[in-house]
Amino acid sequence: MDVIKRYMQFVKPYGWQIIGTLLIGIIKFGIPLLIPILIKYVIDDIVGNGSMTTAEKQHQLLMILGGMFVLFIVLRPPIEYYRQYFAQWTGSKILYDIRDGLFSHIQKLSFKYYANTRAGEIISRVINDVEQTKNFVITGLMNVWLDGATILIAIIIMLTMDVKLTIVSLIVFPFYGLSVRYFFGNLRKLTRVRSQALAEVQSYLHERVQGMSVIKSFAIEDYEQTQFEAQNKNFLRRALDHTRWNAKAFAVVNTITDIAPLLVVGYAGYQVIHGELTVGTMAAFIAYVDRLYNPLRRLVNSSTTMTQSIASMDRVFELLDEKYDITDREGAKEVSKVKGHIVFDHVDFAYDENEEEVLHGIQLDVKAGETVALVGMSGGGKSSLVSLIPRFYDVTSGRILLDGTDVRDVKVRSLRDHIGMVLQDNILFSESVKSNILLGKPHATEEEVIAAAKAANAHDFIMGLPQGYDTKVGERGVKLSGGQKQRVAIARVFLKNPPILILDEATSALDLESEHLIQGAMEKLAKDRTTFIVAHRLSTITHADRIVLIEHGRIVESGTHDELMKKKGGYYRLFQVQQLDA
Repeated sequence: MDVIKRYMQFVKPYGWQIIGTLLIGIIKFGIPLLIPILIKYVIDDIVGNGSMTTAEKQHQLLMILGGMFVLFIVLRPPIEYYRQYFAQWTGSKILYDIRDGLFSHIQKLSFKYYANTRAGEIISRVINDVEQTKNFVITGLMNVWLDGATILIAIIIMLTMDVKLTIVSLIVFPFYGLSVRYFFGNLRKLTRVRSQALAEVQSYLHERVQGMSVIKSFAIEDYEQTQFEAQNKNFLRRALDHTRWNAKAFAVVNTITDIAPLLVVGYAGYQVIHGELTVGTMAAFIAYVDRLYNPLRRLVNSSTTMTQSIASMDRVFELLDEKYDITDREGAKEVSKVKGHIVFDHVDFAYDENEEEVLHGIQLDVKAGETVALVGMSGGGKSSLVSLIPRFYDVTSGRILLDGTDVRDVKVRSLRDHIGMVLQDNILFSESVKSNILLGKPHATEEEVIAAAKAANAHDFIMGLPQGYDTKVGERGVKLSGGQKQRVAIARVFLKNPPILILDEATSALDLESEHLIQGAMEKLAKDRTTFIVAHRLSTITHADRIVLIEHGRIVESGTHDELMKKKGGYYRLFQVQQLDA
């Protein structure tokens, strides 16, 4: 199977550890196989030996039991410990490698992918499904082989004792094989459906936990409970379908494996009655049948586990196979020095090839160090335009030039290293204020962090927090006000110190005091950088070198504030309306 071949690429580096664990396991499982031989010896050669005195029998029994106690108490525990430890260590290391690879992969996926995929679905695959694949290593690559080796050793020992009785013991093997094949063929599909249903519950829960403030503010707890019950019921249905099929498999297979000991007892008893077999051999055989069919029953469990693991592998590799929308062209270069001269050359853009274009024929030449404000009604295409500069999306046609080079000929990471962004809703991680500022330059010194915070007018409020720069801000920065979050976001851009700056609606949701503080920080930040400001409130961008009015994805006006006001066109009308509103 292709999915197993692919998984084995992650297993390959740990081949020797797996072989070592298997060898230790063979010893571990081999030791209990001595007990039926011990039973036979005690019954036939000690208890049933008429030529030995009672004292001799007692001495012989104590000697052999002493040897077995040493074997089971001194040798077997460390073997069991190391088998368990190395099995779990290897499985955990493989999972670490897979999750590492997955995280690297999901960081390269485009904004388009995240716009169409729920976060909970991705988390479910990286956590739950990867965890399920561990069973393939522990069960498929270790326990199945160990159970197989146990069965083989038991059969060899049984053949040396009595060939006919061994054949009787194995007579139900073909029925066992057929039943496993029949029942577990459909289980992979059922397991996949069950895993998907669980991922949907997790996605729903993830979104609702994040939006709990909305649920509480609208007092829709009862409605949401009903919605969650629908998701939960869907998972329950899928889980019960899986359980039903699984239970049928166990019922049939266990019935088959339970018949075998009855056949052995019947045939061996017949042989003993007719003097063809010793009582000790019969007792040993019954014990070996148990040793033979217990691993077979475990193999049924293993089949279920393996099926779940393979279904999870399907989902993990489905995520790994997601294509990158934004990739480096062959021969793409690193950029070291960026002046910041940006040209939009006949740019058209649509979010999807089947959707309508949101930008049409954009031509815009922005000189290095110039501040350009993009204004217009919501949905006009302003944010779409600036998202093309760091290649969050690629143009549908036309090109964007950075210092004369098409941005698609520049390595994506290298391009983004030279761009700083402050958005309307900046994401802060739940760590400390300092950690969030350090995102701009992860290896910066404490002095650099404080200097950046001071430049962003953030230092004073940070020092007023309970632990200062070490204060945890909570998930998405919930413990900070909107203005405080924005200033932390601006501080990390100061720390990054990029030549190109994008400010997308950075002050639109703030109160006047916060806006004043942030406006001052942003003007300081924009100095001597190529700056794009997407603004809804026109009073905040009158200082810009150039103002560009975008309507329905097209540039309709361009000039300074004074020039556009004299022109008395679309910008003038927008400005007048906002002044009246104010």
